[in-house]
Amino acid sequence: MTFEGILNAPSFQEFAEHRAGRLDLGLAIIAIGGGSATMVVEGHEALVDAFEMACSLGPADCIVRDVRCSEIAPGSQKERSKA
Repeated sequence: MTFEGILNAPSFQEFAEHRAGRLDLGLAIIAIGGGSATMVVEGHEALVDAFEMACSLGPADCIVRDVRCSEIAPGSQKERSKA
């Protein structure tokens, strides 16, 4: 999952880690900075969707303009973009 926009990296990372913990999701931050944050999120699909929505709306000092998600299933890969 990649979030792009005006991101305060430390604030966005703390927010993402807190939300993942609340939703009992696995989270690995791959890269964060320069207006983007890329991470791997694992867990129940509905909770991953809730994580995506929460991070799209917060924290207050960040503005997310785009989210790209790649879902990896055995033998296939699906990518979707939300503006």
